[in-house]
Amino acid sequence: MITFSEIAAQGYTKRKFKNRLMCLLFFVAALVALTPLFSIMGYVFIKGVGSINWSFLTQLPAPVGESGGGMANALVGTCVLIVLASIIGMTSGLATGIYLSEYGRGKLATIIRFSADMLSSVPSIVIGLFVYILIVRPMQSFSALAGGVALGVIMIPTIARSAEELLKLVPASVREAGLALGLPRWKVTIWIVLKGSLSGIITGVMLAIARVAGETAPLLFTALGNRFWSWNLTQPIGSLPVQIFTYSISPFEEWHRQAWAGALVLVLLVFSINLGARFVFRPQISRD
Repeated sequence: MITFSEIAAQGYTKRKFKNRLMCLLFFVAALVALTPLFSIMGYVFIKGVGSINWSFLTQLPAPVGESGGGMANALVGTCVLIVLASIIGMTSGLATGIYLSEYGRGKLATIIRFSADMLSSVPSIVIGLFVYILIVRPMQSFSALAGGVALGVIMIPTIARSAEELLKLVPASVREAGLALGLPRWKVTIWIVLKGSLSGIITGVMLAIARVAGETAPLLFTALGNRFWSWNLTQPIGSLPVQIFTYSISPFEEWHRQAWAGALVLVLLVFSINLGARFVFRPQISRD
């Protein structure tokens, strides 16, 4: 006759087996999800690390057919475009997110949410064409400003929707406590609600920057590219994605080698932005 303790022991063994099985399945699923990431990063590293040197990071591209040179102009141009896009995307996206979370009610808020969701699904090349008609044609020139606007527009829906959802997570009692102290609603929103969600919002901004940092299609219609130094925002400017694209479709082996090096630099740039933001805001994250 089987005793109660034996039945309980058998049940415990089954539960323990199922628990270990599910943990193993979760671990395998995580490995499957991470495999493409590490495979791409590893392959790009192997192909590009041998071509990265001081000259590559500090010199302009060599004339067509000659060896040597670098992508310093494209590296600086990418940083300029990211800064411009961040100014446009962060201000517009964050303002939209705050409005939808704290003030948006009724049909207008619904229309704005729907528009943001639609904008996030629009192909980047279409946004490039839109900015081409909006800025490039009236100015009659490709420019860094147009490229920054195109990338900023791409960033807006990501930042807006992530900011809205994160601000909604702040309990209503926190808002009520601030209002009870006599603070205006805008101060409660900025100094209490927004500050409490800062770490999550920064993560959303980093995701938006990581997306636009590698965009090529919209820049072909806006910033175009430049093989020389360019600090004028109303003139074409070089960028790593466009220069990588140009070099990769060329017939020159030297340019193919530099394209892989540029791809590695671009990956490391995005990684550094994410890591740097997490390090800078680490105290805020730990408090949250």
